[in-house]
Amino acid sequence: MRSIKKLLIANRGEIALRIIRACKELGIISVVVFSEADANGVWVVKADEAYPILGNPIDAYLHYERIIDVAKKAKCDAIHPGYGFLSESAEFAQACIDNDFIFIGPKPEHIELFGDKMASKEAMKKIGVPVLEGTNTPVANVEEGEKIAQEIGFPVIIKAAFGGGGRGMRIVREAQEFCQLFEAATNESMKYFAQGEMFIEKFVENPRHIEVQIVADKYGNVVHLGERDCSIQRRHQKVIEIAPSPSLDDKVRQKLFDVATNAMKKLGYESVGTIEYLVDAQDNFYFIEMNTRVQVEHPVTEMISGIDIIQRMIEIAAGDRLMFQQEEIFLRGYAIEFRINSENPQKDFFPTTGVVKKYLTPGGPGVRLDSSLYTGYELPTCYDSMVGKLIVYALDWKGCVRKAKRALDEFYIEGFETNISLHREIVRDEVFQSATFDTGYLDKNMKRFNLDAQSALSDEEEKMKQFEEMIAKMKENKLVSLKNCFTLY
Repeated sequence: MRSIKKLLIANRGEIALRIIRACKELGIISVVVFSEADANGVWVVKADEAYPILGNPIDAYLHYERIIDVAKKAKCDAIHPGYGFLSESAEFAQACIDNDFIFIGPKPEHIELFGDKMASKEAMKKIGVPVLEGTNTPVANVEEGEKIAQEIGFPVIIKAAFGGGGRGMRIVREAQEFCQLFEAATNESMKYFAQGEMFIEKFVENPRHIEVQIVADKYGNVVHLGERDCSIQRRHQKVIEIAPSPSLDDKVRQKLFDVATNAMKKLGYESVGTIEYLVDAQDNFYFIEMNTRVQVEHPVTEMISGIDIIQRMIEIAAGDRLMFQQEEIFLRGYAIEFRINSENPQKDFFPTTGVVKKYLTPGGPGVRLDSSLYTGYELPTCYDSMVGKLIVYALDWKGCVRKAKRALDEFYIEGFETNISLHREIVRDEVFQSATFDTGYLDKNMKRFNLDAQSALSDEEEKMKQFEEMIAKMKENKLVSLKNCFTLY
């Protein structure tokens, strides 16, 4: 067991800020690296120490030799990768260990195993985890892929063998589409992962996407913190996450927990991790991948469990035993996370940028906001479009949906378009409210959502505009009384 007194965060944005807060509560000195584009990031100010890495703004978080050099100069004990960037790089994890740093995450061999979609599928199949029928080795050319797809039977899904997060993925429903979609998936995989190998498996039409949160220490203790429903997606990218799933059968839920925890015990996994499944209409479930890092959506699990996942991750890496057993974990209520992205829903979700001119955030009981935005902040153009995560909690599903409506209506960002208008439409939709959605939900419903920037304004935004107009009139002449202004609020 080694104590961690100083920890470097190899990431940016809201997750860097989230880890800084965990460190402060644990009495650990936090250190961040930052690119020139991130010089005005709030996490740079909040960290105890901050070191710039000059040059390409993306490489600043990807060239781990420079990050390790900073960790040495700052005399850190440990390195936390956050999510994205180097978080699932076995090479980076091993480099940290080789340089005598504690890597806040699983063992490099497990990162490598689950970074290879086919190898992880075979490994899970061997220990009794249900998987979908498909290829066992990478497919590099379209002719071979087309032959395999014909044998499996359409529809099939083409996936990047060494990727994740919905990138390098295409659904093929008819044979004549295969060549075009295989090429598109391969090109996307090369762009994001620098590798073009694919694998092909049977596609389950409109399943639910359910994942189980695992926490495991170095002494063979493995627990789960319940499941999350990530079915509301757009182009395989998660948009909303819910804990627990409001529509999952209790018997199926328990089977998912048992399969997940038993698999991690057999593999000797340690740290936090998420096992992802597809659940079909008949409640059959199939392993699709495991994320060997903290998930973007971890806050919803924290809300229903009361467990700080980031802190437990740090403590496990330092050699601590889990402080609780499965029977001591009580999951209560419902939580929903809305990913707030700088994108225009009216223009096929094209990424947007700009300066935050006004920033009015929701609050009150059961409302959490993980974001690094502030008034006057200019969004860099070189990073992911997610600018924050709004999380709401209530004791029952209906109450959680009502709280979500209220919180989203309070949320106001001026300076660039966001997808808040989409979230407002979703929480008012009967299918969402009745929890009968699946992964095809957005594809089926996008056209009937009202995403017009003006008509989708919330009551709070309308009041704000009226208030500003009234103040402007008061400045022009003194005929408008303050009494009229105050009736707005």
